[in-house]
Amino acid sequence: MVQEPEEEPFVLDEDGGDEDDAYGLTPALEKTLLETLADDRLSEIPGLVADLHPADTADLIERFDRDKRAKFISTLGDGFDPEVLAYLDDDVREEVVAGLGIEALARVVDALDSDDAIAIVEDLDDEDKKRLFALIKPEERAVLEEGLTYPESSAGRLMQRELVAVPAHWTVGQTIDFMRLSDGLPEDFYVLFIVDPHYRPVGIVALSHLLRSKRPTRIADLMEQDFVKFEVEVDQEEVAYAFQQYGLVSAPVINEAGRLVGRITVDDVVEVQAEEAEEDILRLGGVSESDLTVSITETARSRFSWLVVNLGTAIAASLVIAVFEATIEQAVALAVLMPIVASMGGNAGTQTLTVTVRALATRDLGRANMMRFIGKELAVGVFNGFAFALLTGIVAGVWFTDVMIGIIIGLAMIVNMIVAGLAGTAIPIGLDRAKIDPAVASGVFLTTVTDVVGFFAFLGLAAWLLL
Repeated sequence: MVQEPEEEPFVLDEDGGDEDDAYGLTPALEKTLLETLADDRLSEIPGLVADLHPADTADLIERFDRDKRAKFISTLGDGFDPEVLAYLDDDVREEVVAGLGIEALARVVDALDSDDAIAIVEDLDDEDKKRLFALIKPEERAVLEEGLTYPESSAGRLMQRELVAVPAHWTVGQTIDFMRLSDGLPEDFYVLFIVDPHYRPVGIVALSHLLRSKRPTRIADLMEQDFVKFEVEVDQEEVAYAFQQYGLVSAPVINEAGRLVGRITVDDVVEVQAEEAEEDILRLGGVSESDLTVSITETARSRFSWLVVNLGTAIAASLVIAVFEATIEQAVALAVLMPIVASMGGNAGTQTLTVTVRALATRDLGRANMMRFIGKELAVGVFNGFAFALLTGIVAGVWFTDVMIGIIIGLAMIVNMIVAGLAGTAIPIGLDRAKIDPAVASGVFLTTVTDVVGFFAFLGLAAWLLL
């Protein structure tokens, strides 16, 4: 007989919200909490957030300013869920951790999975780490210290140490009995790792396969020997790619000796993929992922360097214009029309650039299809160049009642749209070959190319054909 759940399940409606706004961080709940904090009705706060998922509580804390965060967390006291820290933005988490104090942080770390605990501890300074390690259990300290020896953004930092490993000679019955009696199992797991006497992984068994098999069945007869495993120093982007490519749910992590030291699960990888995608998008705009939560001064400082670079590219484009100053003075229409050429080239290049950077990030673009991809984008540039040359040529010719002006802007449009398509693919591919993140610098180089080429083509043709 199936037991009915004690609580109603959370069901999203077609708009992405819940049906009766009884679950999650709703606008109404956020407003109520703000009013409660403002009115100092602090005793009501624990009850208001008691049913919130840690991720929703983290979102709430990120939306508060510094003073409200401190007040909110202080009000929760021992009721503060340690898992909330795992969902916080890095900058906000550092602030919250600093406010908790080392003793409270020790209790938090003890309650978290090893990967989440390491993510928190790695941001502490050396003195705070020493104080923290003195307060936690030796076995927990050993796990954290080992984890911190691995490179940042590596499989070693990403993995969880909590896992289920059994020998191949066990039966299904022995394995199930072991899991029922063991107190040290992870809270959630999907795969059993099969190890040899040296604790090296030799196979995996999905939990669903185990539960469908009869008790006398040997694990060796169930295990899958063709499986993906990661060394501790593999970059997390490589891990994320493998999970996506092969549809993995969980995978083992091994050390230099080939011994099993941890596991990576799909929920960790989803977070990595989201972070990497967000990072690429923000880098294309020259902004930081933490701009939403840091101070005005820090945000301005982080954006300043990219704006300086953009200023340099703008000056380069202006120098091209200065070369044709005499030409512009004799045909005022050129000053009116030349931003159109540069703008259209920049936008077309950005479209190509976005597709290329994304294809490189997902590894859909390789040696086998690179030339075909570049050829396609070049062909698109040619097609759009002629199409917009006709359109802008007619508009400019009618506007200034000068057929030659229309021809000049049309020809310049063709040149710049073709160059934009070529640069939008060549620049990120070249940067990627040079081991430079194409999401970081591609936009700046592309803007320079399309502006300089656009102005030079338009004004050069004007100087040649009009004067």
